[in-house]
Amino acid sequence: MFKAMAAAAAALIGTTALAAPASHPEAEAQALDLAKRAIALRSVAGPGNKTPEVAALIKRALVAGGFGESDVTITPVGDTAYLIGRWRGADPSLKPLVISGHIDVVEANPKDWQRDPFTPVVENGYLYGRGATDMKLDAAIAVAALIELRREGYRPRRDVIIEFSGDEETVMKTSALIAEQLKQAELVLNIDGGGGTLDEKTGKPLYFTWQGAEKTYADFELTVTNPGGHSSAPRKANAINQLAAALVRIGHHRFRPEVSPLTRSYFLAASKYEAPATAAAMRAFARNPADPKAIATLAADPSMVGKIGTTCVATMISGGHALNALPQRASANVNCRIFPGHKPADIMAELKRVAAEPAVQFKDVTEGSVPNDASPMRADFVGAVTRAMGEVYPGVPVFPSQASGASDSMWFRYHHVPSYGASPVFTKNSEDFSHGLNERTPIANIRPAIDYYLTLVRELTQ
Repeated sequence: MFKAMAAAAAALIGTTALAAPASHPEAEAQALDLAKRAIALRSVAGPGNKTPEVAALIKRALVAGGFGESDVTITPVGDTAYLIGRWRGADPSLKPLVISGHIDVVEANPKDWQRDPFTPVVENGYLYGRGATDMKLDAAIAVAALIELRREGYRPRRDVIIEFSGDEETVMKTSALIAEQLKQAELVLNIDGGGGTLDEKTGKPLYFTWQGAEKTYADFELTVTNPGGHSSAPRKANAINQLAAALVRIGHHRFRPEVSPLTRSYFLAASKYEAPATAAAMRAFARNPADPKAIATLAADPSMVGKIGTTCVATMISGGHALNALPQRASANVNCRIFPGHKPADIMAELKRVAAEPAVQFKDVTEGSVPNDASPMRADFVGAVTRAMGEVYPGVPVFPSQASGASDSMWFRYHHVPSYGASPVFTKNSEDFSHGLNERTPIANIRPAIDYYLTLVRELTQ
């Protein structure tokens, strides 16, 4: 089947600026076919969740591609499931290399989309559909690349494990279960992180970043209780007023800006692609994270403020029980994205000091998140990813980055397993529609991404 599709896929992929000379047409055709089949399955949490069917689709592909039937397991968890596939290496004493991703997606309302989100469409060089970016195309490419490696007769020294969680977009229960099982891994390639940026005008690759860290997610509940009373007899202590005053002080607070070796490298490298004022601030901040002018410039930019330290913001508020009564209770949620190296308890303690209101009670109500530090900048990984990217995009700069959001890497880092976002997919910043409407990704990514994986996996498993 894939041979019959290969010529058509190669012709379609070869019409775009990203494409390189065809070298693995069967794998390219399989990647596109697998991605389309996966997108057509509505793997959304809740009634009708088809995540187990996506896992079954991938298992069939892996087994047909040479994986042992018993080496690919699907484990049901509630309405979802996760998959772990093992390619056994020549030396069982070596720790495995893990390729990590997820096969669930965010809900999408067909009424809001220009095309049905669960009917994959290839049009004008783009694959459209929920999961085209996050992250069914990435999953399909990685699967096709491993099958291609087997087709070519490659035998890794260490085991290669490919795994897909089934609820990364929601509670991450399967993510935690997988990381617990694989906590003895050598390192993890998280194909749901990192990636390349295309020039907005030319569509050519500008730079590639691998993700070596992410901020810790935390939710803190702030509550004020009061005896209440009749609104005609107001008192000085009002639960809503007390909570509001505390939230205003928290809103004005700025956590100490900071850099790590990873973010310093990012600021210096990425500054070349920013507007002059932002670029100057990035370089100045990398040199001195206490530079007030640089901090002011970066903190005023929503795309940059999260990169320079911990951020906390009020996201929900409720209070009172009647229009004509003094409030007996008022509460709010403060959501924090914590810079690696800090414990949520310490951040909550700082918020409490800033609130400066004894009546406000603080409680950590975080779900589905654990603290995690940055992965080390390991020379073997950095060298391998740089060489792999250099082979498919010669001269394109490669440098590290830190994510503000959470991914499955969090759970591996929690177990002290180095995890690196290493997706080879390139998009324009203006065309990143993951979690949004009309999600799409250039299919020209398929060919170079397969070559990238062939090189990267070989380098890390020899």
